[in-house]
Amino acid sequence: MRLQSCVAPTGEFFYGVHQPEYVVENFRKTDAVMALGKTSNGRVLNNTANFPAGAVPVANAEHVYEVPNAFPFRGTTYILKKWADQKARAPYSIGLPKPPHISFSQSLKDGLKEKEIAVHFKVLPYPLQLALAATSTDPEDLKQLAALCCDVILDSETHQPMGLRYESTGNVMRPVIYDQTLFEVLANNFYLPTAYKEAMVLRPGAQGGSEIVGESRSPDGQSHVWEYLRANSYIPWGHFAANMAQDCIRYRIEDLSLSDMTGMRQLYYQRTYSRMAKGLGIDIPATRRALTPVELETLRQKIADKMIVPDSEELPFTGTLWGWNFGFDYAPSRYRLHASHQQIHQQFALLPGRMRRALSTENEEAALFSYACGDQIQAFCQDYYHQTGKPFFDTYIRAIRNNTRMDANPSGERSLIVYEDAHCMLFVPKAQTSQWELNLMTLAPVGNILETATQTRASLDHAMLTAVKALSALGAQMITIFEYAKRFDAADSDQRLLYVFLPRLPESPGAFSEAQLRWINGHYPEDFAVACRAAT
Repeated sequence: MRLQSCVAPTGEFFYGVHQPEYVVENFRKTDAVMALGKTSNGRVLNNTANFPAGAVPVANAEHVYEVPNAFPFRGTTYILKKWADQKARAPYSIGLPKPPHISFSQSLKDGLKEKEIAVHFKVLPYPLQLALAATSTDPEDLKQLAALCCDVILDSETHQPMGLRYESTGNVMRPVIYDQTLFEVLANNFYLPTAYKEAMVLRPGAQGGSEIVGESRSPDGQSHVWEYLRANSYIPWGHFAANMAQDCIRYRIEDLSLSDMTGMRQLYYQRTYSRMAKGLGIDIPATRRALTPVELETLRQKIADKMIVPDSEELPFTGTLWGWNFGFDYAPSRYRLHASHQQIHQQFALLPGRMRRALSTENEEAALFSYACGDQIQAFCQDYYHQTGKPFFDTYIRAIRNNTRMDANPSGERSLIVYEDAHCMLFVPKAQTSQWELNLMTLAPVGNILETATQTRASLDHAMLTAVKALSALGAQMITIFEYAKRFDAADSDQRLLYVFLPRLPESPGAFSEAQLRWINGHYPEDFAVACRAAT
């Protein structure tokens, strides 16, 4: 297969530019000239320009840059020069406006009593109830909507929520929820009063019986994270969720601290190391408490020592899955716009190397491998080395450091790097698959968290927080983040541990172009790097 990457073996980026000039034959038979309206000075405006008499010459059409992704399986990015040039003149303008203050209650209060206001909420068309639950910034609005979607028990004196009413469904006690969609939208609204958030979704057990099997608390008591087990998971062999706890509410990135990030990531490292250790017959230092940083690193080293000569037949798992969906929204048309839920949280799991073949009469394990997205990077790196004789990631890092502006403007910013320390680099990829995509990767050739020592893990955690803080400061409200990791039993290579940050923007819904991995962008990556550095 033809190798198509923007990373040239020389350690620089290369990409193409389309400069279209063409003639379009006219096969139209009839005209439909009519008035479109009038101009501000009263002149009738017709659509004559839509009906040319003959062929249409297109000369000096807008230039379009075509940038192959560094990783061919992620497609190609197209940047319209006209749009990007506008942003290049004012890169600090890249960003989204803050949502406005919205209050339906306030608009009703003149002359209406509280019970009458409640009736107005009840008779609102359902799409408007959803829109209000998602966008209102008035706690009074949200309390009215809470009464419509679930049975909240209020204290008779304080009128504050004590919890939800529960009823028996079979052998399970479930909360009384009248409208699950409205409930979810409402519970994700930052402006819902804290007491309602806790009663509806944050209190352990409010969302079901998932066991809490881990916990992280910062020494100063300002950060607290629970680890939930999702045993019957869509991810085979179960997955885990590190959720900010009910006494540490984090709905916004701006409220997220380094201790919070460290706590969530600590649970990921701890669970991965402990499950691998158990499968390899290595003793775990302790249970019923969090492992100390020293214990965690010692355990990691013991696992690494036992895997010096990897044997996939002995490994219980060979890969990791880690992801983070931040933000939530529902369109009034009932299209869910992002796959998240209440509180900032991260999910993680371990992946086996092989799986049993279905419908096998002999019950044997055939050569069927489980999926891990990092496998695609591993395969590409092998192809890249085979075709160029160069290790891909070393070459990629060199290209990032040697970057020149896409538009070749000598006076413009040329750096793609947003943040860097001794262990990792946060940067804007040359070909962004989201208009605001950021990438984070290790600088040393470590490809998974079994290969990352204490300082590297701390570096990644800090850079990850830097990335989401920058994106949030620019106005991103929904961000998908995931990890590309090397298999534990893969041969030594220059593969780096890579994290991808993909904000979802209001004007980028994803359509046929994106389904083909054709990503449309309106700025140069260098200018987005400028905006991110200014936001950190």
